Amino acid sequence: MDIVIVKYNAGNLYSVVNAFRRLGVEPVITDDASRIAQADKVIFPGQGSAQTTMAYLRAHRLDEVIRSLKQPVLGICVGQQLLCSHSEEGDVDCIGIFPTPVKRFQPTCHEEKVPAMGWQALASVSSPLFEGISAGDYVYFVHSYYVPLCPYAIAQANYILPYSAALHKDNFWTTQFHPEKSGKVGERLLRNFLDNINV
Repeated sequence: MDIVIVKYNAGNLYSVVNAFRRLGVEPVITDDASRIAQADKVIFPGQGSAQTTMAYLRAHRLDEVIRSLKQPVLGICVGQQLLCSHSEEGDVDCIGIFPTPVKRFQPTCHEEKVPAMGWQALASVSSPLFEGISAGDYVYFVHSYYVPLCPYAIAQANYILPYSAALHKDNFWTTQFHPEKSGKVGERLLRNFLDNINV
């Protein structure tokens, strides 16, 4: 299976590469539009600022490439946020696959730290992406911004308030958490994306 990881100025790509290698897949990291378009499946991961990453994507026309993809796409962390319509981080318009905003966590007490960092339980899990994964299973998050609950949510988490932990629309699936850092649960999700997700 030909798996491509979109190369742009966002961190964490190599931990995603290593996660797929553990599953017996050797992904290709590229920013070449034709190579991305020809892949069987596309991974859009990342850590970083929405404003600077969107500027890079637009400068290289990768936002248009991603918007045009017809094969299964998995966005991870900032990848999920950039696939939404607008982010409060830098007040920037994003790629717009999901017509929903990205908002900053607003702590209500001293104990609520931002960024939200650590293991959180999933809730309201649905979709073939989560086959073998249950509500109450723990996954790893690091984020200061979140996608509110919306009709595209296929999993929820709760930190300060309930929010969308994963999204699905058409050929786009996303997770706010890092499956590559989420142990056996994350490994199962990536395997599900390889085996269960087709268009």
